[in-house]
Amino acid sequence: MSFSQADNARQYGNVSKIAARARLHTLYTIAETGWFPWVRQQLPLVDTTSLLDVGCGPGWFWTSCGPLPGNLDLTLVDRSATMVSEAVERCAARSFRHVGGEVTDAARLSFADASFDGVIAMHMLYHVEKPLEAIREMARVLKPGGFLAVTTNGRGNMRELYELTAVLGAAPMDPSAAVFGFAEAEDTMRQVFGEVSIHKHPSRLRVTEPEDVFMAMTSYPPCEDAGEDALKAFRQAIEVAFAQGGGVIESSHERGLFLARKPL
Repeated sequence: MSFSQADNARQYGNVSKIAARARLHTLYTIAETGWFPWVRQQLPLVDTTSLLDVGCGPGWFWTSCGPLPGNLDLTLVDRSATMVSEAVERCAARSFRHVGGEVTDAARLSFADASFDGVIAMHMLYHVEKPLEAIREMARVLKPGGFLAVTTNGRGNMRELYELTAVLGAAPMDPSAAVFGFAEAEDTMRQVFGEVSIHKHPSRLRVTEPEDVFMAMTSYPPCEDAGEDALKAFRQAIEVAFAQGGGVIESSHERGLFLARKPL
């Protein structure tokens, strides 16, 4: 997976590509508690009044995570102006005390030191050229005692689906986890904060629609740039996998949240 500015602009200029991936998880995840509500349960929001969401995307988390305290000031930032605009509009419908948005780089946040009680970076640090610098920036803008919550995927995430993309020239594993997975998240956060707690979401995938696999897996590089013959071979590989599974593909899930606090 490439993470140049041009590639990120192509991926996040609108929501269509991430919507294809989100659809796969929304429709086919098997879990006692859904991903967004589960993440919300891990966040220590007691006595939290100011939150910064770095790499907010279209703000889906905040409208799907369940109940939130009514005294929260939420600041949404992303490198995509489209994402910030959509997130602010979406979150304005919730009962936040204040919602603001800004286009900025995670490694060069434009906020003063000790500005926020909590910072959240959900599935975005694999898009950052130097994740350690971004985490240091997030720590800088945290108040003493404030928390940083980072989510990402493990290398075994959706392995059964990523193995199918080999016909497209992709590695048979989650490309985001290859860049910034569980090990990288733990290591970089420990470098900055020392203590880190790790929480893994208990879930799996049971996919029943081949087209949803095709659309999700071809929504990112290098798969999105595959030629006609390669895409035809990929569709055939998906058909074989569904036939072998009796019309279903069962796949593992490895998604986790890493939580740390800034020393007092």
